[in-house]
Amino acid sequence: MTPFVSHAPHHASHPGLIQRLKRAEGHLRHVIAMIEGQQPCLEIARQLAAVESAVTAAKRALIHDHIDHCLVHQTGDALAETKALSRLL
Repeated sequence: MTPFVSHAPHHASHPGLIQRLKRAEGHLRHVIAMIEGQQPCLEIARQLAAVESAVTAAKRALIHDHIDHCLVHQTGDALAETKALSRLL
């Protein structure tokens, strides 16, 4: 399968998305420290769920932004790309 390439060099939403992912990255580092510190598994699992939720929200925001701002300018492969993106939601 050929990867789709966006022709937009930068989206207005990317700085906010980067901030979300950096927070999730810091949170994930905290989870690793919890595991190394032998914290209770339930607490670790809760924190992992929070990280997972943050990453999922970032992914959805990226995909929705791409659909809203990139696919409207494409022809031909836009439907195939939309289908591929929707599988990632």
